[in-house]
Amino acid sequence: MDYSVLLRFFKARKFSYMTGFAFMFAASFIQTLFPKVLGSAVDLMKDSGFAIRQVMFLVLWMTLIAAAVFACTFLWRNIIIANARNLECYIREELVRHFLKLPPSFYNTRKTGDLIAYAINDISAVRMTFGPATAMSFNGIVICFSSIYFMFATVDARLTLITLSPLPFIILLMLFTGRKVQTRFRTVQNQFGAVSDRVQENISGIRVIKAYVQERSEMERFSALSSRMKQANLDLIRVSAALPAMIEFGFAICFVLGLVLGSRMVLRGQISVGDFVAFNGYLSLIVNPIVSIGRIVTIFQRGMASLGRLHDILRIQPEIHDLPQAVDIQPDGPVELRHLTFHYDEAGAPALQDLSLMLPKGHTLGIIGHTGSGKSTLASLLFRFFNVEPGRILLNGRDINGYTLETLRGGLGYVPQDTFIFAASVRENIVFFKDGYSDEEVREAATLSMIADSIGSLPEGYDTILGERGVNLSGGQKQRLAIARALIRNPAILILDDALSAVDAVTEGLILERLRLTRQGKTNILISHRVSAVMQADEIIVLDKGRIVERGTHGQLLKEGGLYNAIYTEQHEDGQTA
Repeated sequence: MDYSVLLRFFKARKFSYMTGFAFMFAASFIQTLFPKVLGSAVDLMKDSGFAIRQVMFLVLWMTLIAAAVFACTFLWRNIIIANARNLECYIREELVRHFLKLPPSFYNTRKTGDLIAYAINDISAVRMTFGPATAMSFNGIVICFSSIYFMFATVDARLTLITLSPLPFIILLMLFTGRKVQTRFRTVQNQFGAVSDRVQENISGIRVIKAYVQERSEMERFSALSSRMKQANLDLIRVSAALPAMIEFGFAICFVLGLVLGSRMVLRGQISVGDFVAFNGYLSLIVNPIVSIGRIVTIFQRGMASLGRLHDILRIQPEIHDLPQAVDIQPDGPVELRHLTFHYDEAGAPALQDLSLMLPKGHTLGIIGHTGSGKSTLASLLFRFFNVEPGRILLNGRDINGYTLETLRGGLGYVPQDTFIFAASVRENIVFFKDGYSDEEVREAATLSMIADSIGSLPEGYDTILGERGVNLSGGQKQRLAIARALIRNPAILILDDALSAVDAVTEGLILERLRLTRQGKTNILISHRVSAVMQADEIIVLDKGRIVERGTHGQLLKEGGLYNAIYTEQHEDGQTA
């Protein structure tokens, strides 16, 4: 993972972490005082003439120790665990911010379910690692070292060495098992992403699945994925569940060694009964942290596996970014292409070849051509969804790379072929969750896009909540709603990329006429495969295999009798043109 993300968070909250760890160290150290005080009380009561006041004093000490441990533990757990939750929220926001910076090409090869797994499961695992797991590890280390010190210093060194002789083997076992846990947990996370992606695809494509009667086949595929995920989890459990049991077995040997050797030393008078009680108390203190550390190793290794997965995502640098000399000026003037050539893949054929044109401010450009001719590619380049070679596209006479992405895209309005409707109200979809638009502006945008009447027939009008991806709207309604979303911004340059393909010819004509009346003096680019959508444009270019093969007005292109005329004739015969 990009550790700078973690370092920024820890730096911002260093005092909070320092306070939490101070209370944790205090709780750990104070806890190790209890066995010694208990041993002293046992030795004191062993004498026949002991004073009750001395015993009560030691009891008071033990009570104060218990109270201090409770208070410090309560404080450090609240501070550290609260910071862990803040860390989870912080990393998730950074991850989503990173997602939003990545270009559309990134999502062409990534599955939605896998990306969701990063944002939920992986970040939760990291939170556990850098919250309770890390704190408990330090807590256990302090208790172990303090207890071992007191065992050496106040009881007997030889007894301590013999009793703790299995400890190095236990530590080696923990390290060996931890590696296996990390590898297997990474497999679990990958399988979770695959299952999530399959569920998401089945829900999104439920109509297609039902239409092709593929319910049984999809269930079989999902069952296979679910079985693989179950097996991956079982493989993980076999390792992680064995570790605590093996640690407890190792400490059982420690207790047996301590009991046998310690009891002999008591009988020989080498240590007192109180020392023996204190020794076993210290040994008991060590057991719980070591067993906990065994579980923590599992959590830690899971977190490291998730950290590695997140690193793979966060290290991907956005290909599209602001240049140092970029300016915060929204373009509103002419659009110029200068010998523009673009490849999606350098090894493949160019998507656009040697395009040159000048679109004056306030003019409307129509772009037409068969599927795959490069129409949508040109629209994507105007929004810098892909990198553009310097000097090939100019807006207001300035190279497109000279604008910041925010101001460039803020000055353009875009309605793509694949319109996206959010699971929110109609009004929120039009204003795109931005404040500042009045109800009158919302209604005006809806009227211009010819969606106002459809909205009026909805149960709650503009407050009607739409289903995911606008499932309760028709294709034409979704397109018109997306056009209203673009128009309410009143952009200097409006690009409609086949945005009227799902509406009928009459509605298309009315929308285009309203656009001509309301957008006078503003630049428009109409991309379509239908002649009826571009025939009133000031200039029309015809694309074929990424090249401009014809250009002119509707009348001029018809007279030339070329590709445009062929498209017009074909559509006129099919009844697609007015």
